[in-house]
Amino acid sequence: MSATTGACLCGQIKYEFTGDIALKAFCNCKDCQRWGGSAGLPNVVIDRESFKVTAGTPKAFDVVGDSGKINRHFFCGHCGSSLYCELEVMPDKTVVKAGSLDQPDVREMQAELYVKDRVSYMKPIEGAKQVPAFL
Repeated sequence: MSATTGACLCGQIKYEFTGDIALKAFCNCKDCQRWGGSAGLPNVVIDRESFKVTAGTPKAFDVVGDSGKINRHFFCGHCGSSLYCELEVMPDKTVVKAGSLDQPDVREMQAELYVKDRVSYMKPIEGAKQVPAFL
């Protein structure tokens, strides 16, 4: 099985994972809006054991999520690119920021999270399950 690869903008941090994507989800939460500097972020959720950093050492920043548990955000300390998250509420999964993938077109989103925080100029993603929040 071939690996799926990704990197930050400057290329100092690289990663890969194998196996299937468990979920493709666009997140509209306030944290993703701020972290991505946009209306939200597309994500792929994968098995944590299949993920590994292959170059560089990402920095991490912890945020307490709506669940009261830690959301650890990993990013490049040089260029600032957001790369992936590890959420305490999903201890066996890694949430990879689809924009950091070498092939970022992951096709359809299966779910849209935090639709309660969706900005007014964004429309619901057709065919994606609409989830008000995610705890």
